[in-house]
Amino acid sequence: MLEKIVGSAPMFLLVAARCFALIMSLPLFSSRTVARLPKVALAFYLAYFEFPLLSFNEGLFAPYLDYVSLDGKFTLEYILLLAGEAMIGVIIGFYVNVIFAAFSTAGQFFAFQMGFAASSVYDSMSEVENPLMGEFLNFLAMLVFLQTGLFRSLFTIGVGASFRSLNVFSILEHSDRMASFMMGGLTTLFRDAMIISLPLVATLFLVNVTVGILSKAAPQMNLLAEGFPILILSSFLILAFLLPHLIEFFEASFRHGFQDLQALFSQVGYQIGGGQ
Repeated sequence: MLEKIVGSAPMFLLVAARCFALIMSLPLFSSRTVARLPKVALAFYLAYFEFPLLSFNEGLFAPYLDYVSLDGKFTLEYILLLAGEAMIGVIIGFYVNVIFAAFSTAGQFFAFQMGFAASSVYDSMSEVENPLMGEFLNFLAMLVFLQTGLFRSLFTIGVGASFRSLNVFSILEHSDRMASFMMGGLTTLFRDAMIISLPLVATLFLVNVTVGILSKAAPQMNLLAEGFPILILSSFLILAFLLPHLIEFFEASFRHGFQDLQALFSQVGYQIGGGQ
């Protein structure tokens, strides 16, 4: 196997470029707190297992033979092929990041209602300042992603499906479809964020209205001074009640996201397990 990889090193690097770009753009792995050496090792580990399953003489990667041969010779256009393969990995990783961004955005929506808008923490995964509740939902989503086996499915099934469906030329030919897919992902981001945050935001709005009415009816009670403790206590009670439903929604969001990626592979590239 190693002799085959060394003899077809340019072809192997094409596979490794996509795997490495995917890992570098995924949540958790894209953080600087994760050492670069394990990322490179995991990318080559994935490429090592995917490379024997690919046929370069016929099928999806046959057009690459115009620019690189199986005996290791290649032209200057090979550099563009490397960049294109890396772009495919970045697109897949970007869409997974969009799914996670929905949870962080939902946390931002109800952090303002809870009174936690000024309390921000540093998110080591996205390397930005994130509201406290957005960070909480981010960690919760990451635990669901790892615990339910979706993380493993992304590598064992998703990466293989991309190699059986997409090449650089299919991305170039369907660039408008790729752009609309990315824009649709941003639409899904805000839709999911609103679905997650709406129960809590609506309940806190009613609590604020109730406190305002009571403070007008009985000014001597000074309910506005107790408004923030009431909001915080109500928010955590609602979160505790909604937590099982949030976990189910997180898992469903990941599965729908992976299904959208598979549908994109089928529409833009080759049908999985079949022809174009």
